[in-house]
Amino acid sequence: MSIGQLAKASGVQAVTIRYYEKQGLLAPQRRAVNGYREYGKAQLRRLTFIRRCRRLGFSLDDIRALLGLADQQALPCHQIDARIEAQLAEVRKRQRDLAVMEEELQRLTHCCAGGVVAQCRIVETLSEGEE
Repeated sequence: MSIGQLAKASGVQAVTIRYYEKQGLLAPQRRAVNGYREYGKAQLRRLTFIRRCRRLGFSLDDIRALLGLADQQALPCHQIDARIEAQLAEVRKRQRDLAVMEEELQRLTHCCAGGVVAQCRIVETLSEGEE
């Protein structure tokens, strides 16, 4: 299939596919007689893997490592398990950080009684030295 067809089938834009190729995450199998790259089911499957990993918040370096592990079918899966667990811990940390941010933003919304910016308690509160 062409890059356009691969983009449509995978839900990943062609420019992103080219970027993944430059990053060494995805390689086309061959070029057609006309010089265009051709992609097959293997590239679609790999691209789907990359897209799903990105949605789970994995960095490109993490994805590269996961792909390297996935390419070695005979290895035990504990290394993959460890990377998934580490990503889960990172997501939980971000959730805690976001909850703290949410609480602070809610607190700030209650600081302002309306009026003009010069008297706004939000600006005053954000300008204070404590966090």
